[in-house]
Amino acid sequence: MSDRTGIFAGDDPFQIARTWLGEAEQSEVNDPNAIALSTVDADGLPNVRMVLLKEIEDDAFVFYTNYESAKAAELDHAGKAAFVLHWKSLQRQVRVRGRVEKEEGPKADEYYASRSLKSRLGAWASRQSQPLESRAALMAEVAKITATKGPNPPRPPHWGGYRLVPSEIEFWADGAFRLHDRFRWRWSEAEKSWDIQRLNP
Repeated sequence: MSDRTGIFAGDDPFQIARTWLGEAEQSEVNDPNAIALSTVDADGLPNVRMVLLKEIEDDAFVFYTNYESAKAAELDHAGKAAFVLHWKSLQRQVRVRGRVEKEEGPKADEYYASRSLKSRLGAWASRQSQPLESRAALMAEVAKITATKGPNPPRPPHWGGYRLVPSEIEFWADGAFRLHDRFRWRWSEAEKSWDIQRLNP
C-alpha cells in the first residue's frame, strides 16, 4: 500500500508492534506493556481488565495469569479474546483480536522463575477472582506458602500463560483534526497471508 510509510511501514505486523512497544518503553511512565484484555462470559457478557503483555512472538502475543481466575475461565470457554495497547505519550494504539491457547510448558516455567520471589509466592497464595475474607487472611496464606514452598517455589499448576494468535491487528495513530491513521491487518488462513487496508478515522 503506497501510503503505508513511516511508523506503519513493514511486512510483519508483529515486528511493527515490537517496534512501537520499544518506543513506548522510552516514553510511557508506567507499564508500557499494559493491555486492556477483553473476554466474554458464558452468557456473552463482556469483561475487560488490565493485564501485562509479556512477549510478542513471531505469531502471537503472550500474557500470564491464574488459570482458576474469571478471565481464564472465560478464555477457556470462548477460545477467543481481544485487547488494546494504548500509549498516550505516543498517541498510538494497537488493537488485536483472535484465538487463544495456553502456554504452560518450559516458557511458562522460565517466565515464572524470572519473577520476584514475592510475586511467585503470591501466585501460589492467591485464589484469584474468588471472595476474600480480609487482607490479613491473604497475608496469612502468603506466610503459610512461604514456610512450605521455600525460597525457590516451582510454578503452580494453576498458573501459566496464554498466547493470543491474531486474526486481526489494527495499528492506529493520532492525526490532526481527529483525522487519524488506521491500518487493519486481517489474516487469510486460505492464502496464508495478511490483507492490509487503510480505514477511515
